[in-house]
Amino acid sequence: MLREPRHEILRIRGLKIHATRWGPEPAAGEAPVFLLHGWLDAGGTFQFLVDAFARDRPLLAIDWRGFGRSEWPQDGYWFGDYLGDLDALLDLESADQPARLVGHSMGGNVASLYAGVRPERVRCLVNLEGFGMPRTQPSQAPARLRQWLGELKALPALREYESFEQLAFVIRQRYPRIGAERAAFIATVWGRAEQGRVHLLGDPRHRRVNPVLYKREDAEACWGAIEAPQRLILGAESDLLARLGADGSPEALRAVMPNVDIATVPGAGHLMHIEKPELVAPLVEAFLQAH
Repeated sequence: MLREPRHEILRIRGLKIHATRWGPEPAAGEAPVFLLHGWLDAGGTFQFLVDAFARDRPLLAIDWRGFGRSEWPQDGYWFGDYLGDLDALLDLESADQPARLVGHSMGGNVASLYAGVRPERVRCLVNLEGFGMPRTQPSQAPARLRQWLGELKALPALREYESFEQLAFVIRQRYPRIGAERAAFIATVWGRAEQGRVHLLGDPRHRRVNPVLYKREDAEACWGAIEAPQRLILGAESDLLARLGADGSPEALRAVMPNVDIATVPGAGHLMHIEKPELVAPLVEAFLQAH
């Protein structure tokens, strides 16, 4: 680690939320840049991107509720809660000025929705492949609800491993572009040693199917209300765009995301900020400096 992280617990909407900070403490009138992680990830894996930044600036990453080392809510998870948590976080850390947001995957989706719902609260947005999910049809609802009801009858098992080394091996098997050293670090962010085993952090209830169908039309309506400049960064070898079909073309994304410019990272998949931080960091940093 080139930049040493600092850890603390924030109280956000009644939950203990784990936060990681890097860089100097924010000065008067300078809020941190907020780093928002993706699904089943944690804020600590932004370490590689943070280390690749040329400038030392205040940075803050939280573990979303129920992920990483943050507290688990007792009443389950609804996507709107992430927007509520981000709103409360900005009230706490950037109350007197619009915020600069950098979000990956789910974090990018949360950030872009929020930027359309509260455009006055966002100064600029860097979105690392958080451009929504495939469209759904009402005809899918009965099967989805049936599956959800069935999954409610049993708590998903916590995934566990013999050691951090085994977890790191599994990470490399799933994400072959990640090298051994980075996989070993990620294992310490994603896992916790307990009774001679390593358990994945995060609430296993996240693995239940969402009973609410994703409505891309709703997301696009929010994106259309974004006023802040935004940069969308894509991994050249990611398969996420292909899964969106026609909605994943650059032309389609520009049509529904105003004030957007699009950059592509060669040799990177969906986890571009971990696989190619040396290429992603200049794209993020130049945009932050310009706005």
